[in-house]
Amino acid sequence: MNSYIVLGLGRFGKAFAKTLSDLGHDVLGVDRNPQTVQEVSEDLAHVITSEISNEDFLKSVGVSNFDAAIVAIGNDIQSSILTTALLKELGAKYIISKAQNDLHAKVLMTVGANRIIFPERDMAIRAANNLASHNIIDSIQLSGDYSIMETTIPEKWIGKTLTELAIRAKYRVNILAVRKGDELNISPGVDYVFKENDIVSIMGKNKNLKDLQYIKK
Repeated sequence: MNSYIVLGLGRFGKAFAKTLSDLGHDVLGVDRNPQTVQEVSEDLAHVITSEISNEDFLKSVGVSNFDAAIVAIGNDIQSSILTTALLKELGAKYIISKAQNDLHAKVLMTVGANRIIFPERDMAIRAANNLASHNIIDSIQLSGDYSIMETTIPEKWIGKTLTELAIRAKYRVNILAVRKGDELNISPGVDYVFKENDIVSIMGKNKNLKDLQYIKK
């Protein structure tokens, strides 16, 4: 079990914190709005009302003791930058900050963020990719260059093994798992034979994943 502090409990922050909690992690949620904290207390065991960018408060909760700090502040760009900078100064191990735009992201990285999240942009890209490619079931963007894609397999893969298809060499992607119904095969062996209706989770560069989508038969 890891420990996280989520600073800002708007829609994104609340969902982020609740998901981490549901996965069994220890989560402390913080928001400046007492009403918001009261609402979130139904989902989180640990919530505090405080001005998020208050240095004394961040010191008092010991941000360096958490495995990661998530700055999920909404439209207050100045507060998100200041909070990120303070977390870095106070020794936070890993800082994830929500950004509104590219310039905001650059400043956040400059002052100490380890990872930037664009919730609206990421969701839009994910939805558009799924809509444009009927064979894609879901996708997660890991960075600007890499993603994980869950997709149905091309017909030409049915009845063949990973070795025969030489997927890594030919397409430059990695098969992470194969799912068929409720059965999940993590890291299938090279002798795994693909079957009709198999769904695969594939990780690779976005360009290579895109090329893979055009293999229909």
